[in-house]
Amino acid sequence: MTGKIKWFNNQRGFGFISGDDGKEVFVHYSGIVGEGFKELAEDDAVKYDIKETEKGVQAINVVRTSILITDGDEAYKITLLA
Repeated sequence: MTGKIKWFNNQRGFGFISGDDGKEVFVHYSGIVGEGFKELAEDDAVKYDIKETEKGVQAINVVRTSILITDGDEAYKITLLA
């Protein structure tokens, strides 16, 4: 699955992904691929898998594929994975 980060609270370690299919998916820091401190930012493009939990659908194996950097009125999209 692919989508963009709707919002993510790095201090609390959770947020939501807006999937390209129009569905919102909960994401917890434990579902982010990587070592050390794991963070995501609004509008980061991601790919992910989903799993069913007692509380609903949750994103796992989350990997950022691009990030959006803004500088005043300028915005730059940097692709991390092809």
